[in-house]
Amino acid sequence: MGAAAGASRGGSLSHSDHAAAPLAVRMRPRTLEELVGQSSLRAPGSPLHQVVEGGQSLSLLLWGPPGTGKTTIASIVSRSTDRRFVEVSAVSAGVKEVRAAIDAARAELVATGKETVLFVDEVHRFSKAQQDALLPGVENRWVTLVAATTENPFFSVISPLLSRSLLLRLESLTDDDIRGVLLKAVEDERGLGGSVKLTDEALDHLVRLAGGDARRSLTYLEAAAGAASDGEISLEAAERAVDQAAVRYDRQGDQHYDVVSAFIKSVRGSDADAALHYLARMIEAGEDPRFIARRLMILASEDIGLADSTALQTAVAAAQTVQLIGMPEAQLTLAHATIALAVAPKSNAVTNAIFAARADVAAGKIGNVPPHLRDAHYEGAKKIGHGEAYKYAHDEPFGIATQQYAPDAVADAEYYQPTTHGAEAGVKERWERVRKIVRGQDG
Repeated sequence: MGAAAGASRGGSLSHSDHAAAPLAVRMRPRTLEELVGQSSLRAPGSPLHQVVEGGQSLSLLLWGPPGTGKTTIASIVSRSTDRRFVEVSAVSAGVKEVRAAIDAARAELVATGKETVLFVDEVHRFSKAQQDALLPGVENRWVTLVAATTENPFFSVISPLLSRSLLLRLESLTDDDIRGVLLKAVEDERGLGGSVKLTDEALDHLVRLAGGDARRSLTYLEAAAGAASDGEISLEAAERAVDQAAVRYDRQGDQHYDVVSAFIKSVRGSDADAALHYLARMIEAGEDPRFIARRLMILASEDIGLADSTALQTAVAAAQTVQLIGMPEAQLTLAHATIALAVAPKSNAVTNAIFAARADVAAGKIGNVPPHLRDAHYEGAKKIGHGEAYKYAHDEPFGIATQQYAPDAVADAEYYQPTTHGAEAGVKERWERVRKIVRGQDG
């Protein structure tokens, strides 16, 4: 019932511009001309212009940081084309609600000819099954899908949905953009209607705190206006209302990826101090500690590997500890693992090995499994040569048999190229001897 009911009501955005609505909602742009920033998207003849002004039924995938206009664009598409607007929450809706919304849109299209804009915010939170449920509506154009995400859609959105939608990348707003948003909100009748004056110092403070997020800047402005005295928003009033010296990165925005990237690269680069700085930023921002632990587990194999095999054990133990004790105590475990992995010797030989092997397989270098390695545990296997001439390694000198293991197509491949870093130096020495014995190259 949830989605169907939402369809009949027209969606939450359709009834959210009343006087009691939050300032950020009341000041939401109604046309592309009012949209702040995103000049390339607003340019005449752009794909977005074609959808809005040309009325094309083209599904959109909006990717960008919070407060850059993703929800606004969905609202503009609905308003300007006189289509029904239906919103589905990626947080609370399931497959049933998604299908109900699409079925209602199809029924409306058949009965009245009126099209529906289906807005899905935070589409990256949808499971694969939920995203799959959107495909029939998009393929048959029963709905014009406008999906918004703050995460890289190439990782968080299924390929069939991505290929059927026009991907539009939204950029963070500049300080001048935010300044314009605030000044307009102070004067506009939909906003504060000139009821207060905003001092230059307070304006600069709100711009700095907004961090390129228009919605955040208006939320802060509304709070500051409520704390203003004598009709003026001073710097003190703004600081008191916001009660925040600096806005830390948004876990759903681009800074999330920048900080995580810097964290991983600092550990990889063996700078434990820098790694701890970025770890502290993630902890202060409320990052999920399990996410941090997962990244460390990946790094242990990707960047350390056999140079120090205990790194993976440390990372896994940290992940298990985080799961068991939670925050704030888990910050000690994360710091422990971060420092251990940062100071460990580094090797990407494991990473290079699997990528090289997969590249050969993708290129068609497959080949047949050598007959002596094929399964010989069924009746008739020996009649067709399976398992014949197989050498049992434990019966051979040093426990190593000289025989061909890889298919002919890659018989000479040398994927694993160990480094001389840390414990891998010993692995390298042994592996080079073993490889020669296996391939019959040992004198």
